[in-house]
This record gives sequence, C-alpha cells and structure tokens, in this order.
Amino acid sequence: MYLRRSSRPCRPRTAVTLLAAAVLLVSACSSGGPASSADNPVEAALAALPQATPSTLAPYYGQKLSWRTCGVGGFQCATMKVPLDYARPAAGDVRLAVARKKATGKGKPLGSLLVNPGGPGGSAIGYLQQYAAIGYPAEVRARYDMVAVDPRGVAGSEPVECLDGRQMDTYTETDSTPDDRQETGRLVTAYKRFAEGCGARSPQLLRHVSTVEAARDMDVLRAALGDAKLTYVGASYGTFLGSTYAGLFPERVGRLVLDGAMDPSLSARRLNLDQTAGFETAFQSFAKDCVRRADCPLGGKGTTPAQVGRNLSAFFKKVDAHPVPTGDADGRKLDESLATTGVIAAMYDEGAWEQLREALTSAMKERDGAGLLVLSDSYYERGADGRYSNMMFANAAVNCLDLPPAFSGPDQVEEALPEFEKASPVFGNGLAWASLNCAYWPVKPTGAPHRIEAKGAAPIVVVGTTRDPATPYRWAQSLSRQLSSARLLTYQGDGHTAYGRGSRCIDSTIDAYLLHGTPPTRGKRCS
Repeated sequence: MYLRRSSRPCRPRTAVTLLAAAVLLVSACSSGGPASSADNPVEAALAALPQATPSTLAPYYGQKLSWRTCGVGGFQCATMKVPLDYARPAAGDVRLAVARKKATGKGKPLGSLLVNPGGPGGSAIGYLQQYAAIGYPAEVRARYDMVAVDPRGVAGSEPVECLDGRQMDTYTETDSTPDDRQETGRLVTAYKRFAEGCGARSPQLLRHVSTVEAARDMDVLRAALGDAKLTYVGASYGTFLGSTYAGLFPERVGRLVLDGAMDPSLSARRLNLDQTAGFETAFQSFAKDCVRRADCPLGGKGTTPAQVGRNLSAFFKKVDAHPVPTGDADGRKLDESLATTGVIAAMYDEGAWEQLREALTSAMKERDGAGLLVLSDSYYERGADGRYSNMMFANAAVNCLDLPPAFSGPDQVEEALPEFEKASPVFGNGLAWASLNCAYWPVKPTGAPHRIEAKGAAPIVVVGTTRDPATPYRWAQSLSRQLSSARLLTYQGDGHTAYGRGSRCIDSTIDAYLLHGTPPTRGKRCS
C-alpha cells in the first residue's frame, strides 16, 4: 500500500520531512459504493489474549530496562528483549530499541505516553527525537514520559534489509505503468528481486514482523515501563498497531488516540482501491487550489480539476518517453515513476503544495527535475549519499505478512485497471500495479482481514480527516463503529492525520483526553 512509513503524522508539515508510506498503498474516501464480499472478506473479530501472562513470557515481562543517555536534548535509550516467536519463546529473541524523554514539568505524573508515527516502517524513535518530544504540547510533555520503540524489523530494532542503495535506485526508477508485455515483465522482475533480496538478507525475521507481534511487543514494553495501562498516540499505520493492541489487551487500554485510522476489516485489494480514491480526493483539492494561483503550471483560472488532471497525466507520459535531467550526482533522471512519487508525496500535506507547484514548473517549463526528485527521495527516505533507510523494506515486510496479496499476477491487475482508473484517472494505473508487490513475497501471510471490537476497553479516540489521501475518512468511520468504546473525532480538512496540524479544536480536544481522560463528545467535528 502507499501508506508507507507513516506519512507525516506529527512532524512539521513539510514535504521534505514526510514519513514514507509508499508501499502500503491504502486509500481514502472511495467514490464507489460498498465493497463487495470478494473485496472485503471480513473475518471474525480479533480475539483478546488471556489476561494472565504465560509463565514462558514472564522473563520478558519482568525485565528491567537499563537506561543510558543518548544524543542531545535529555533523551535516554535502552534495549528491550522480546521473543522472536510468541508461540515458541525459547526459539530466540529480538532486541528492540527504546527511547524516552522524562516528563519535564510539575504536576502529578501520568506515566508513559508511547508514540508511533506509522508506516509501517517509520522509526518511532526518530519521530520522538525530531518532533514529539519537542512538538507535543508543553502540558502533555510536562506530565508524561514521552516514549518510543522502533517496532521489530524497523530502524534500530534489528531492521529488515533487502537491497543496497544502487539496487533501490533501480527499483524506484522501474516503470510502474507498463505499456506492453516487455515493460510488465520488467516490473514483475523488479518486484521479484526486491522480495528475493528481503528473503536472502532477513530470512528469519521476515516471518515475525506482523502487526500482532509488534502489538504484543508494546505490552511487554508497557510492563517494563511499570505502567498498569497503555497510553498511546498512533498515526496512520500506527492506528492499526494501536487498535490491534486494544483488541489483544482490552483491559490494559488506557488513553488511546488513533489518528488517521486504518480499517482492519478490509482486504489488501480494497485497501489499495480506497487509497487510490483518497489520493484522487487530495489531488482534486490541490487542483482547485492550484488554478487560483498565478504560479500554477497545470492551468489557470477557469481550468477544471479534471483538466488539471489530464495536464498532469500528459506530463507523466512525456517524462516516461523523455526523462528530465535533475543534476543528481548519481546521474539519475526524472522518469515517470519518480515524478509520480514526488507528486504523491506532496499530497500528504497541503503545506507542500507550494513546493509541488514550484517543482512541477521547473520540470515542465525548464526541464529541471530536481524539485520533484527531492520530493520523491523524501518519500523513499533516500539520503544525499545514495543510501536508503530501511523504511520501505519494513513497510513491505509488514504489509505482506499482515494480509494476503491484493493480486496474484499481472492478469489480475489488468482486469482491475478500469476500477482503479475510475477511482483516480491520474494515479489509478500506477497504484493498481503497485498493489502487485506482495504477490512474489517469499513468506506466506499470517494475517487476514478482521474486525477489532476490544470489548471492555476504556474510551478510545479515533480521528479521521475528511480529505485524507492515505487513510480515507471512511476508514475512521468504520473503525469507530467496530471498537466498542470508540469516540470518532472528525477534522474537516486536507492532509494526512489531524493532531498537531494547526487545528486548535482538534489539538485541545485530544490534549484534554490525554491530560484528563475526557473523550470528545459524540459526533464532534473540527475544522
């Protein structure tokens, strides 16, 4: 799915700091009707685990974390052990990186606040250190120890590895909208090489990076921190992680905020189709804004959003045939795949629209693709040295384990193209083919679509943004109906997630919940 790392959730809203969500391809408010049973084979609700901790897990739950000073700014770091396989704890351990910043003010301490920016594959520790520990409201930071753990397979926690930098460059530049069988074959080969690289470099861990296992790790951390219940803010994929925790441990739910919610009851195909529609919704907002501005390279006043889309599609076809120079030190040119990724990256945050207009102007009128390449690189977390973070590797590893693949081969993608292109005339073709990535995964999926009810849990706040490109508002509506104690908080606006994005209404409502345990009133809407 294109959910990639997380999307911003909570970093400053600029495109260059987006948390990648690229492979997770999950969409937004679908313009179509309800999903068919084939698209949405809902399973039974996720069953809660026994309240008593099994004796085989006692050593993990009883461990004491050894904190040390790390970095600057008063952070402490530690390493936590969890079983590689919860069904066979004796089979070996995974070492998880944990970080915290102690509460900074007076007042009664409220324990730990665990944060996760999403992905899957986004570094929670990086998010904590770069944003949450300084960007969350002072009142929240004063009362809570701010805590993060990189999930298994991510960043500092025994990261999944798949390809080196040069191989990833080749992968990201592969034409993702094949025009003939030869190009289709090259795309399939790229997916197979990616999967084979992951299988060769992380053969054992690849079988144990599911969301259920990561949620169980969070409960071990809760115990190691000395908290009776979990207080948590998860964004984007982090909402799936948080809701999974609630389903497994409802009696241990403290104050949970699920911002930019995912719907666990949907199949991978439906998730991808919904997200395709979500990016179209976001693009329509961008298009309407663009044509009102003098520097819009896709049309002027009076140009319809549909024409803006056709103009952008024409540009994509042009760079498909004739890639644009970028001045990149490694000689990369802006092709259709990189250009499309750059545009999609800017859809996560309306604060990036100006940057996108400038990048498109340079590429379309001056044949300089550097600006769109910067946006694409930020999405993939590619550094100036040509190295990539492991975000995209972990993203695919988790997604392909959590759900059966959306498609089994190119023929199924081709059959689905009309539906995806209806959902988004601009992005549908590429996002349909992106949904093929898990078809060649070396490990069979262990998860399936399911409802999460979390009966007996304390009130949980589910947050949905009406024009969210990556996690459609309908997903927040669905999750809030599934969770027995959910309160839906709606943000009427653009961008991915809502907390910390500038809405005083949203921020004050969530702050009141975190500080005082007061959930929002039913049906509350903010703008």
